[in-house]
Amino acid sequence: MRTKRMEIGKYLVSDPHICHGQLTFKGTRVLVRTVLKAFQRGESWDEIRQGWPTVPPEAIQEALALATEKLVRSVLTRVAKEGA
Repeated sequence: MRTKRMEIGKYLVSDPHICHGQLTFKGTRVLVRTVLKAFQRGESWDEIRQGWPTVPPEAIQEALALATEKLVRSVLTRVAKEGA
């Protein structure tokens, strides 16, 4: 388990003293994974905002952007390895 707080971007944090170090939105106990899975289930932006009113919209946008960036990097890395 991580022993130090790690800030990711402006709105996300992994703190061993909050939710066992899982990635949350700063100032909340809302797991980033939970909100992203709501999008995966097809929930609308409005439904998600209503479900987690303590999470600023900018924080959700940052989580989506970081997840997208990670996915694209992962795919590009895999394609590069397969093409080598």
